[in-house]
Amino acid sequence: MTKKMNLDSMSVDEMWQLHEEISRLLSVRLTSEKRELEKRLEQLRRDKQVPAKHSNGHIEELARAPRRKYPRVYPKYQNPQVPSETWTGRGKTPRWLVAALKTGQKLEDFAINAPTGTPLRKQKNNAHNAR
Repeated sequence: MTKKMNLDSMSVDEMWQLHEEISRLLSVRLTSEKRELEKRLEQLRRDKQVPAKHSNGHIEELARAPRRKYPRVYPKYQNPQVPSETWTGRGKTPRWLVAALKTGQKLEDFAINAPTGTPLRKQKNNAHNAR
């Protein structure tokens, strides 16, 4: 880097010339960086269209198949005070259930009775077995 300039000792004309030179250099560098970024973006777009066989994993994620749909999981537990609060038994235990369990109640006390109809999964199996 060049030596530090004393701006206080410079005339207005010298400062203006310095300003113009800095502006020109900034413009050239920004244009160059913009071109490089546009090239990289175009390369990424091409790689996305044609699935690449790279081992880095990043490009392969772009071409990954969509996530499959899972069957609906029905709630197994229900808050008796607020019936709209339910829990499937998966994931983090809800606060209302944690608080109730701390008071000495058992998980089975909150179990929802099985619905009267047969679950869809069993209906499919029964229909398949009937053939």
